[in-house]
Amino acid sequence: MGIREFPGGAPRGKGIAIGMRRSPDVSPRRLSDISPQLRQLKYLVVDEAIKEDLKWSRSVEDLTSGPVGLTSIEERILRITGYYGYQPWATSYKREERPRDSPGPAEAQAPAGTEAGGRPSRRCWRCSRAQLKKIFWGLAVVLCVCASWAGATQLAKLTFRKFDAPFTLTWFATNWNFLFFPLYYAGHICKSAEKQSVKQRYRECCRFFGDNGLTLKVFFTKAAPFGVLWTLTNYLYLHAIKKINTTDVSVLFCCNKAFVFLLSWIVLRDRFMGVRIVAAILAIAGIVMMTYADGFHSHSVIGIALVVGSASMSALYKVLFKLLLGSAKFGEAALFLSILGVFNILFITCIPVILYFTKVEYWSSFDDIPWGNLCGFSVLLLTFNIVLNFGIAVTYPTLMSLGIVLSVPVNAVVDHYTSKIVFNGVRVIAIIIIGLGFLLLLLPEEWDVWLIKLLTRLKVRKKEEAAEGGADLGLGLQSKSRRARPSFTR
Repeated sequence: MGIREFPGGAPRGKGIAIGMRRSPDVSPRRLSDISPQLRQLKYLVVDEAIKEDLKWSRSVEDLTSGPVGLTSIEERILRITGYYGYQPWATSYKREERPRDSPGPAEAQAPAGTEAGGRPSRRCWRCSRAQLKKIFWGLAVVLCVCASWAGATQLAKLTFRKFDAPFTLTWFATNWNFLFFPLYYAGHICKSAEKQSVKQRYRECCRFFGDNGLTLKVFFTKAAPFGVLWTLTNYLYLHAIKKINTTDVSVLFCCNKAFVFLLSWIVLRDRFMGVRIVAAILAIAGIVMMTYADGFHSHSVIGIALVVGSASMSALYKVLFKLLLGSAKFGEAALFLSILGVFNILFITCIPVILYFTKVEYWSSFDDIPWGNLCGFSVLLLTFNIVLNFGIAVTYPTLMSLGIVLSVPVNAVVDHYTSKIVFNGVRVIAIIIIGLGFLLLLLPEEWDVWLIKLLTRLKVRKKEEAAEGGADLGLGLQSKSRRARPSFTR
């Protein structure tokens, strides 16, 4: 076993550390020379590297299954190394003296992890207060994302009945992005212990663009392309709402998650995952079935093409952002989105003016514009983007993504009572397929490892319950046989 002798005469084996209680008349020597007067083996620790090499060994499996397995491997080591006179049952109570990690709330309340009968009790998994708080905030964020996205979609549909100008509505709503950095700075003043001036905070966030900060070259090379993609994403989405119902638009936009995966796999060389390929195939199949649901009419085909284009622009925006800029902190993201608003005001304003004078998007007078609908749509879209970009500070990203897919049934209920949508079998199946693909894309990269661990844990727990049940049954039969034994005393 590769036994080495360390200074002081204490022998140690490779991968096995053996701590022992010294007797006053016995000094530690080589393992082969230790006298049988050694009473107890106090600790037995198997190195992680050895455990990994012997992953499928029966001894290691027994080691992780409880005290019985630990005794089994200890006896084998004792036979190999020449330890005799060892009593395995003598270490069962010594194992309780070993220091452990800080117990959680569930472990701290148990006196020693035992029941009144002396058997080890089952573990009670309880969430800590921080986890409960994060889940609570997650539910609030899901409801906020779902309500703001569904509300913006329905309000845009209502606005087009009086104001048929999707690009002008896109331009008007994007101008509100300018408020991102002021709102972030207000939160910074309220929450941060070290308060900075606006100029200091701005300079610190400008480091996101490089050592020179936000220069004119950086503005046109790293901000302007994203401003164009942002405008195209929103314009194509709003133009599709004019062509088809909001349920189809919202469910088809969920395909952007699949497009993000495909682009990340090709451009960013992200890890290949079979389950995400399946999700992408489901998304494409859902798009085809959604087109078939209305009989391939030109009106619906154009609307579906517009939504797919919007989802593609959104995916391209996310992948290029990760490729060119990487990840951004909250202040940097707020500054970047405010810069997109400035770009929209400076360079996109000319397009609604051109569309107005060419009567592509024309309105007779400014009094006929439903300003309440326009402002309401802009506020809802701003709220959606704020929660989606900064909600990660209080909850899990997966919960935020669930809010987008939950907006589909909300839009379906509204469409059922306000429009003439027909939920035939093909449309329902397409909605379910796209929703399933979206949920598969939310699985983490290590989902298969977690699943194997969960199944293994359940299997071990089932074996422990079966062993406890067998022990209880044996005790019951013994007591019953004692009671039934006849007495010959008079």
